[in-house]
Amino acid sequence: MTTIDKLLDSLHGDAPVQQILVGAFWTAVVLETDPPRCGLASTLRAESGGPWPPVVRAGRLMERSGRELAEMLRSERILEASIGMAAANALLEVDETGLPEVNAEQIVLEQGAGRRVAIVGHFPFIERVREAAAQCWVLELHPGPGDLPADQAQDVLPQADVVALTGTSLINHTFDDLLGLCRPDAFVLLLGPSTPLSPVLFEAGVNALSGTRVDDTEQVLFSVGQGATVRQIKRRGGLRLLTWVKYAGQQAGPLVAQDGG
Repeated sequence: MTTIDKLLDSLHGDAPVQQILVGAFWTAVVLETDPPRCGLASTLRAESGGPWPPVVRAGRLMERSGRELAEMLRSERILEASIGMAAANALLEVDETGLPEVNAEQIVLEQGAGRRVAIVGHFPFIERVREAAAQCWVLELHPGPGDLPADQAQDVLPQADVVALTGTSLINHTFDDLLGLCRPDAFVLLLGPSTPLSPVLFEAGVNALSGTRVDDTEQVLFSVGQGATVRQIKRRGGLRLLTWVKYAGQQAGPLVAQDGG
């Protein structure tokens, strides 16, 4: 059973779908709960061609419930999987009572200082990690200066003491393969707004999760619909970045993040 199977099996409850918005960078699904709950995921598209049309039932998705939409996370049509991830994040319930503040960058710097760090995806804090780490590899599908091609993961990840994986690895169905390349003793962080804040990921072997929770659905949808990045959405308000950390020998607990992820 894949991690996606376990994640979907862990979802409780259901709700009608109030709105679906597929933006340039982010996809949002809003459920008719009280108050309405909004889940986010990266908007991914096939690199070359891929099954056509990208969303088979586009225009009729509102006929499905939130749980039925979440099942689209299994789809080989990557845009459908993006919608499924957003729906799954909307269905997740996270207890945020009394949470201290921390962010994904702080976790990577704390764990990676003087150690070998591998990061899948080029995040804004890369240069600060490179300064703190003994060695820092960045794996990218479209590598820039200093990055490595993503297909070198099998050579890089087994060497890393700390690994930061992007939450989009669940959408493009590479998560289990990437996690399987990590050493059992490596500290693994799954980050980015697509990341589901679910203990299922801890059971899979992840040590920390950094994702998002939407507080102001209307404001976030307004930004997503205009092609906003996460930093732009966050500046306008209505979105918090949360990090849930499980250290060795400690019980996992969610932590509020100020920035990063």
